[in-house]
Parts: sequence; structure tokens; C-alpha cells
Amino acid sequence: MEQYYGKFGVFSGITTFVLLVIGLRNVLGHDVEVLNFVTFVIFGLIIGISFSALLFYQLKIAFPIFGIAMIIAFFDMFRSFILDINGQGDVIGILSLFIISSFGLGLSLLIEFIVRLIRKNKNTA
Repeated sequence: MEQYYGKFGVFSGITTFVLLVIGLRNVLGHDVEVLNFVTFVIFGLIIGISFSALLFYQLKIAFPIFGIAMIIAFFDMFRSFILDINGQGDVIGILSLFIISSFGLGLSLLIEFIVRLIRKNKNTA
């Protein structure tokens, strides 16, 4: 899977962009403006580059953890859009997507670092 890191990054970036546009246009019913497209493209690029970097550097533990975090983040975003808590469902949904995805990336890298440290100390001892 490591040899396809570029294709997987492009796929995940485009999927992120499409899910954001579908969430805004179809679930919320808002018109998609130019600034929304720019924001969604930038976020899709960030997610795609993150997935590509995780595969490129062969972070085999961080990659699935970040993938699961992104799935949870999108589920929570759509849940907030559909429930529309106190009329703030759109803001809460987008913020939860950003927060959960960044927390997931940080957590996955931290777990990968800890596991590598433990393996390194086990091999030297």
C-alpha cells in the first residue's frame, strides 16, 4: 500500500472535498459560495497530504488511527448538521470536523511515536 501513497492522498483529499460540499449543499441546503469552495479545497489538500505523508513515512499504526478519526469526524459533522442543535448545527458540525480530525492526527502520531520508542528500547535492552 505504501507505493500508492500519492493516489491514496488524492483520493482522500477529493473524498473530503466532496463530503464537505454534499454536507453543505444537500444536508444543510445552503448555497456553496466561492469562499466555501476555497476552504473545502484547502482542507481537502491538508487531509490528502496528511494521509500521503503517513503512508510515505510508513507509519503503519498512525495511518489506520487517523483514518478512523476522519470517519468519526465526518459522522459527527453530519450528525450535527441533521440534528441542528439550537440552530447552530452548521457551525458545530464544521468545528467538530476540524477538531476531531486534528486531534486524531495528533493522537495517531503520538501513539506511533510511543510504540516506536517501546520497540527501540526493547531491541536495545
